[in-house]
Amino acid sequence: MTGASRGIGHAIAAAFLAAGDNVTTIDRQGSGNGALALVGDVTDTASINAAFDQAEAAFGPVQVLVANAGATRDGLAMRMSDEDFAAVIDTNLAGAFRCARRAVGSMVRARRGAIVLIGSVVGLGGGAGQANYAASKAGLVGLARALTREVGGRGITVNVIAPGFIETDMTAGLGEKRRSEVLAAVPAGRLGLPDDVAAAAVFLASPGAAYVSGAVLPVDGGLGMGH
Repeated sequence: MTGASRGIGHAIAAAFLAAGDNVTTIDRQGSGNGALALVGDVTDTASINAAFDQAEAAFGPVQVLVANAGATRDGLAMRMSDEDFAAVIDTNLAGAFRCARRAVGSMVRARRGAIVLIGSVVGLGGGAGQANYAASKAGLVGLARALTREVGGRGITVNVIAPGFIETDMTAGLGEKRRSEVLAAVPAGRLGLPDDVAAAAVFLASPGAAYVSGAVLPVDGGLGMGH
């Protein structure tokens, strides 16, 4: 999986490890908490392909991909630079595509596999000052559904998790006023936990979700009401 060094990604890797799975994490520092922590950059095809080669040499063909690596460069659209827009798209959307493209080859040959893309409630409802981030996360839905149509007949599922406001380093920076506004909008009355997202990822990768594909699973306490 990618983006496992902290927060949601760290919790997802830990959940798969607890289930007894062989886990490989890929990030720029090789600092994930997986059984095999590799260095890789989702914006670099050669780097990702090399990391996958190492993972498969250690554990065999990839059966599950969780694409969680993400970046933000917030700013109002009228002032957002081309560089800030392109950098977020390259990491969040194109990065997930690069990983999925590499993983699908092994899955097609095995005629089984699960791809879980970590999106965001912002990709479904938008977010002021986040045109790049919202577009990248919305794009994951189209990517998942295109892949589902391409490889769904080979026993491969492709789904998106759309977390809402989760207790992470990012949300820890919310001011008290903004935090109160968020909590007021969430029917569950609390922020989510990384483990809430991890549980959804483990489910979507399990045999119990073998007939779930092309879906968007919100983990947002009811904030988006399924949208």
